[in-house]
Amino acid sequence: MLTGPDRRRAGYACPGRPRWRRNGSALVREQDEGGRPEIGAPRLDAADLGAELGARATLVQFSSAFCAPCRATRRVLGEVAGMIPGVAHVEIDAEGHLELVRALDVLKTPTVLVLDADGRVVRRAVGQPRTADVIAALGEAV
Repeated sequence: MLTGPDRRRAGYACPGRPRWRRNGSALVREQDEGGRPEIGAPRLDAADLGAELGARATLVQFSSAFCAPCRATRRVLGEVAGMIPGVAHVEIDAEGHLELVRALDVLKTPTVLVLDADGRVVRRAVGQPRTADVIAALGEAV
């Protein structure tokens, strides 16, 4: 039986931990075989975010004050939210919302969560996303 690093090198997922894959310069959390988010995916509401959810989907961005990629991410997500009706963009200061950051296991900024209309996290990425990747992720949420 493989354990520890040998198990991870062999391609096995660690029980209870999310699996990640690289998509360009961003890390994306993998989903199950049916393209659905992992069982027990977090669900957020307007009270958690401090803003209303979008009618179709919500792009949640965790940022910090001195993060240069966060500014570019804000621009990309704002453009996409403006292009697609019913999609909202919510930016959260990671330093000011540490309880939420810890609950969602946000380790780096920018971290982007794509929520469906019910507030369930359907996609998650770390790093500056490309516009095409954001639009593709929204396709899964809508």
